[in-house]
Amino acid sequence: MTDLKTTAGKIEDLSAKLTESRAPQGEVPAARSAIEALFDAGSFVETDALARHRSTEFGREHIRPYTDGVVTGFGTVDGRKVCAYAQDASLFDGTMGEVYGEKVTKLYDLAIKTGVPIVALVAGDKPRAQEGIVSSAMQARILARATTASGLIPQITAVYADSKEASLVAALSDVVIAPDGDLQADGEHEVNVAKRVLSYLPSNNRAAAPRTEATIVAGSVEENITDADHTLDTLVDDDGAVNLADVVTATCEDVFELGAQVRGVFTGFGRVEGRTVGIIANRDSFDAEAAAKAARFIRLCDAFNTPIIEFVDTPALDVEKAALAKLVHAYSAASVGKISVIVRRAHGTGYIAFGSKELGADLSYAWPTAEIAVADAPALATELELSEEEAAAYLTPYQAAERGLVDSVITPAATRGSLIEGLRLLDRKIIPTLPKKHGNIVL
Repeated sequence: MTDLKTTAGKIEDLSAKLTESRAPQGEVPAARSAIEALFDAGSFVETDALARHRSTEFGREHIRPYTDGVVTGFGTVDGRKVCAYAQDASLFDGTMGEVYGEKVTKLYDLAIKTGVPIVALVAGDKPRAQEGIVSSAMQARILARATTASGLIPQITAVYADSKEASLVAALSDVVIAPDGDLQADGEHEVNVAKRVLSYLPSNNRAAAPRTEATIVAGSVEENITDADHTLDTLVDDDGAVNLADVVTATCEDVFELGAQVRGVFTGFGRVEGRTVGIIANRDSFDAEAAAKAARFIRLCDAFNTPIIEFVDTPALDVEKAALAKLVHAYSAASVGKISVIVRRAHGTGYIAFGSKELGADLSYAWPTAEIAVADAPALATELELSEEEAAAYLTPYQAAERGLVDSVITPAATRGSLIEGLRLLDRKIIPTLPKKHGNIVL
């Protein structure tokens, strides 16, 4: 029997309590296994392992498992510090009580003041009715912390449920891994998806976007064109058809799509010369949902110092003005480096919304296949009372180049080299901003 009057006995008692906290129900819960899988081996440091609720209503004083239904702590993910918590749905039916809320808010405070990302592995955030209104108060406290953290540190939430609406924290997160979230696990463990997202994001809003090792090549753009780059010269058919997905993968490495379920626009991360970049590319079915998706992604990149590259092939957009305004506002307000590559169509409102220099693109390149005009050939022919053949003379990149509306007309093979040189320059971009709280547009 343990003698708690001795130092050895007290140490033994602590060991017994910690062992119990690892398996409150007799076996290690999935939440603990998941959070330990997230972190580098041996790096997880648990916080509040011995926390237990203080409720005495409904016989709860006899049911006081350690952890109170949530495992919290910090460690390293690929060598970078990260805070994380995982909901243990095997305790109290996965509901949130007072101590649960205290543990999570403490973790948020720790992540905010140390400037590290926070990862949440949750099933939901239903308050624990047996503890009364204090459970709802704790939920509000967590949501307030998530709001404070927004734009300061990356917040990634994996939801083990059919809908991200099961968790309000997920709705406030930067990236949601869920059946209807920004990413789906698709048979892969959610923590592995979260780890990949973290690899593209900086630790906080003052840190530079991560860079992987890459061969740094000196010399002019032309000197650095490779045989692989020449494949870009063949991607636009003579009839103008082009798949921008092929353009993206030919110019950027490690491409990782976000929000694939919204098909109207591609958004995702990639790398150019080892540098993380945000990528936006048009698809034909652009609609209001796609505009909202692109606007949210731009704000994510802007918050975390990730330059944005847009690959453009868009007709004039037939989208409700309120939705289009969200996209225009987000792009214009973003202060990170912004580069546009007009591959084919850039017509009217499509030209305006997707990377025009007047909206804020720092560098704009056009391929010789680009059509930069207020409308397509049939519409121009009708408006200008011309034949479609005559109107086609206005569908080139050269009028825009003459007016400085694009910086260069480049061969497709020169795209990757142009992006590399542009991104090197934009590392030094500084924009003084006017004093105001925020722009007044609903996002």
